[in-house]
Amino acid sequence: MTEYIGNGRGRIGLDALGIVPRNDVHWNLIVPALYEQATLNGEGKIASGGPLVVNTGVHTGRSPRDKFVVKERSSQDDVDWGAVNQAFTAEQFDALHNLVAAHLADKKLYVEDVFAGADQRYQMHVRVVSEFAWHALFVRNLFVRPSQSDLPDFAPQFTILAAPTFEADPARDGTRSKTFVILDFAKRMILIGGTWYAGEMKKSIFTVLNYVLPLQGVLPMHCSANVGDNGDAALFFGLSGTGKTTLSADSTRGLIGDDEHGWSDNGIFNFEGGCYAKVIKLSQSSEPEIYAASNRFGTVLENVLLNDETRRVNFDDQSLTENTRAAYPLTYIPNSVPTGVGPHPRNIVMLTADAFGVLPPISKLTKEQAAYHFLSGYTAKVAGTEKGVTEPQATFSTCFGAPFLVHKAQVYADLLVRKMAKHNVNCWLVNTGWTGGPYGVGRRMRIAYTRDMVRAALDGALDHVTYHPDGVFGLSMPDFVPGVPDDVLLPRNTWKDPLAYDSKAQELLSRFESNYAHLLKYGVPEVAGGG
Repeated sequence: MTEYIGNGRGRIGLDALGIVPRNDVHWNLIVPALYEQATLNGEGKIASGGPLVVNTGVHTGRSPRDKFVVKERSSQDDVDWGAVNQAFTAEQFDALHNLVAAHLADKKLYVEDVFAGADQRYQMHVRVVSEFAWHALFVRNLFVRPSQSDLPDFAPQFTILAAPTFEADPARDGTRSKTFVILDFAKRMILIGGTWYAGEMKKSIFTVLNYVLPLQGVLPMHCSANVGDNGDAALFFGLSGTGKTTLSADSTRGLIGDDEHGWSDNGIFNFEGGCYAKVIKLSQSSEPEIYAASNRFGTVLENVLLNDETRRVNFDDQSLTENTRAAYPLTYIPNSVPTGVGPHPRNIVMLTADAFGVLPPISKLTKEQAAYHFLSGYTAKVAGTEKGVTEPQATFSTCFGAPFLVHKAQVYADLLVRKMAKHNVNCWLVNTGWTGGPYGVGRRMRIAYTRDMVRAALDGALDHVTYHPDGVFGLSMPDFVPGVPDDVLLPRNTWKDPLAYDSKAQELLSRFESNYAHLLKYGVPEVAGGG
C-alpha cells in the first residue's frame, strides 16, 4: 500500500503526471530525513564533518548530445534548432513519458517542490520527482526553498521526472543512446533517464529559463554575481571550471549566486538557492568559504573519494573524475545575500580558461569588444565537465552558455548590449587559464593574482592606471595592478620563447575569426571594432 510521507504534500498529486505509485512517496522531506533515506537505500555515505558522499556512476558530467527538445506548435518558431536543440516529436515524448511513469510507479519516490528564481515576479514553481533520496537533497540545496506555508497549495509550473535507473532503447524511443534529457515546453515537463548525474536536473531548468525569460525582456545568464558594500554589483560569465564560483565567493563582497542569474529592468536575481562548486584540489587556504561549506552536514559531495576508515574526504583524488562537485545551500557561504537579488551591475567580468596561454590575464573591453567576446564565448572545456572531456579543450561557447541557449544567440546578445549601454557597465576579460605556455607546457594562472586583478577592477583601482594595446587581439592591458608582478600582466613576457608565443597567438586569433565567420552565417551581425 502506498504511503505519503513527509511535509506539505501538494494538492496536485502524481496522478497528474501519469504516475500511480505502488510504493512509498516521500514529499519535501527535511535534510536529516533525506540523509536517513539515502543511507538506508545505500545511495551514499556520511563523511567526517557531515557531508553526504555519493557516486554518480558512469556519467560524471552532463551528456549534451543526449538532450532533445520537443518540436511543437507553441514554441517551434522560437527555438534555434540544431545540434544543441535537437528535435524530438510529441508522439515520441508521450510514449517515453508513459514508460518512465510506469518505471517510477514501482519505485520508492522522492518529491521536492521548489522555486527557480529569487525574484518573485519571474519565479517558476518546479516539482522534481526522483527515485533517489540524494537527488531530492541536491534539488533542495540548489533551488530556492519554499516556506512550509507555501507547500500545501504548491502548483508546479514545470516538472522533472528523473528516472536514473531507467534506460531508453534508441530503436524504440528515438533517443541517441540509453541516456536522455528531453524538454517539452508545451507540456511543461522534462524527462531524464539513464544518468545519475544530478547536474542534468539543474541545467535542464536553466534551459527552460533561457527559453521563457527572454520573451519577458529578461536576460538569463550563465554567470555568478556578487555585490560590494556600496552596492556595486558584478557579474562573472564563464563556463564550468573557469572560476565563476571561486572568484564570486569573495569574503569582502556579498555573494548573490554562483552560476545562474537573470537581469531584468529591476536589477539582477539568482535563479538558484545554492551552489554547485567544483572541488577538485579544493584547499582550505585558497578557498576557505567553499572548503568550509563542502565539509558541512547537508552538503552533497559528488564523486569525491572517501576513506572508509577515517571517513575523511580526499579532494585531491581525481580517480573517478576531475569534475568532483559539492552542492550546498547558498546560506553556507557566510557573506551570501539572503534575498538572492541585487542592483544593476557596475562591472562584468568575462572569464576564459585560455588553453593556448596567450590571452592577457586581464584586459578592459570596449562595448563592441564585450559584444564580440560574449558572442564568441571562448574558453577551454575543463576535464570532466562533459562526458569524454579528459583534458582542457579550446572551445567557443556562444554567450558562455551555448548548451543551454534555446533562442538564437543574437536574442541574448541584444539584451546584453542594451542593458550594458543603459546602465553604463564596465566589462573585463580575465584569463584564468594558462600562462608561460599552452596547456602541457605553461601553468595555470595563480588564483591569488586573479583575485587581486578582479578586486582592482571592481574597486576602481584600474580606473587610474595606463593601458597599452595587445599586439594581436587589440585588447587594452593595464600596465599596473596592485599586488601583481608587472611581467605577469604581459603574456608574451611569460614565455621562454617569444616567437613561440607569437605563433600560438596567431593560431588562436585564426580560431576566433573562423568561429565568428561561422556565427555570421547564422545571422549574427558583425561587431565593428569588436574582434
